[in-house]
Formats: sequence, structure tokens, C-alpha cells
Amino acid sequence: QTFYLPVNAREELSTLGMSGITNERAGTFAKKIFNRLLIDLSYNSSRLEGNTYSLIDTEKLIIDGVNNNEKLDEERVMILNHKDAIRFLVDKAESIEINPTEICTLHYLLADALVLPENAGHIRQEAVRISSTTYQPLDNSERLKQRLEIICQKASVIANPFEQSIFLLIHIAYLQPFIDVNKRTSRLSANIPLIKFNKIPLSFNDVDKNYYVDAMIAIYELNDVRPLVDIYCFSYRRSCEYYKVASEVIGFDEIRVRYRPERREIIRNIINNQLVDLAMIKYIDKKIASIIPAKDIQAFSKTVYEDLNTINNAKIQGMGITQQALSEWLSKASQIKTT
Repeated sequence: QTFYLPVNAREELSTLGMSGITNERAGTFAKKIFNRLLIDLSYNSSRLEGNTYSLIDTEKLIIDGVNNNEKLDEERVMILNHKDAIRFLVDKAESIEINPTEICTLHYLLADALVLPENAGHIRQEAVRISSTTYQPLDNSERLKQRLEIICQKASVIANPFEQSIFLLIHIAYLQPFIDVNKRTSRLSANIPLIKFNKIPLSFNDVDKNYYVDAMIAIYELNDVRPLVDIYCFSYRRSCEYYKVASEVIGFDEIRVRYRPERREIIRNIINNQLVDLAMIKYIDKKIASIIPAKDIQAFSKTVYEDLNTINNAKIQGMGITQQALSEWLSKASQIKTT
């Protein structure tokens, strides 16, 4: 068994990449820092393609979007496509697998409107050439499909998420399975295992565009992955520094995230069954004791009462509670105190 990342690098990245979230659903940490990740990864991945938008301009575009009467250009489309692709990665973190279908979906989201419709999300049918190199990628569509399948199969059995990540970064870019937008696809694919295993994501912070191009040429021309490995490790260290600070600023209530379905089920039953006062308290105590570990009962109980004290029409969406049921319950319930 061989590795692209030396053992000391794997150990360092594993330590640095700990998000503090364990035994949680895939993608929990990425959702915590979602807005920041959306902006940083869109900006840096686009910048490595020569996009001239500044970080501030990228943030404004992602947050505000574009009006119907605003002119779109290729740089705007590139950034907005990143936004859609990153959202797909995070939203689907629990179920996403490393397979050709998911890689093609990422390509479709990144390439939409930047390549012909028949090329977005599809293995290319024609040859491509890479500037500044003599490397000639495969030009047979069936062989490309087979190679992509092999890459995904090999990546799927790699246990270490960082090794899995850099394996995808290297091999998707090297294969060039699509007519264009291959490196962007490889960079987002490299985040699949990191997001899935609640590691700090890689947003390619502070990577010099020229160094990145030189590292890719070293792979194309010499099959030398070491320059890209160095860039990967450098950028991951920077990503970790940034997102750890960002997550501390954002704050995080682990009990709320861990037991979100249980908390919402209790609130739904209370309101739909019109439980108030002593009947409500007895139900909460009995239900919590039956489903929540003893060490978390007090903290969980606090979140239930907090939500009941602040419940309104906006907070019942998707909970199976009608506005009429809420209105009737509110008219019966006295001020609820945290127990």
C-alpha cells in the first residue's frame, strides 16, 4: 500500500483537521461554517482559474446574487456555479458517495453555461490539449469512463480522508475526463471526504496561482506529485487556522445539533396534543428520560423549553404543526419556565 501523503503529514493533517465534532451526521461542521466556506472556496477555486473577482466582490455576488437586468459574464457565472456545487456537496454530505455519477454532477454544476449543454456533466467525446505542457490526455470516451470508474473505486477504499482527498485532487485533474472545468471539479471532489467525515474543509487559501499551475505541470509531465502535495498541506494548514477561528466566532450548541430531531418531535407532540402546564412538564420529563442519555438530559431539556418560549409561525415550518394548532396552544399556555 502506498500513500501520496507521508506519514508525518497524514498525522499532522488529522490533528489539525479535527473540527471538534464527533459522532455527528456527515456535513455538520461544513454546515456550521457554510457561508464562510461558500465564499472562500468559490473565491479561491475561481482565482486559481484566473478569475479576477476580489474576495469582497465574490462575497457580494454570492450573498446578493444577480438581478434579472444585470449583465452576466463568464467570471460571474464561474463563481455562481461554485456556489451551487458547494451547496450540493454540503446538502448531500450524508449520502454522497465517490462514484462517477456524483463526480459528473459536480462537473455539471460547475460547468453549466460555461460549456455546451451536451458537455456539462458528461464524459468528453473529443480530445483536449493542456496549454504549457506536452501531456496528451486520453481521447477515447469509453476508456475515460473506465478510468474514472477505476479512480472512484480506488478512492472509495482509501480509509484516510486526507489521502482520499488528495487522491481525487490528483487523479481527476490528471485524467481530464471532461471537455473543460476539470481542475475545478477535482478541487471540489477533494472536499467530499473532508466534509463527509466532519473534517475542516480545504478552501485553497493563499495558494499562489503560478505555483499551482507549476505543480499540475509536474504531474502532467513528470508524474511528480510532490509539489502538489506540498501545496495541499500548506493550504490545509491555512484553512484550519481560518475555520477554527471562524467556528469559534460563530459559536456552536452541540446539544441542539445532536438531538435536533428529538427536540422537534417533542415540540410537535406538545403543540399538536395541546399539552400545557403540568401535563406538558410531565410529558417532557418522561419523554426525555426515555430517549436522551442521562449526561445530556439537563442541557437538552433547556433547549426544549427555550424553543417553546420562542415558538412562532416561522419556527414551525416543516415540523408538522399547523398555524391554527400553534395559535390554539399559545392561547392556552402560560409563560413557560426552563426547568
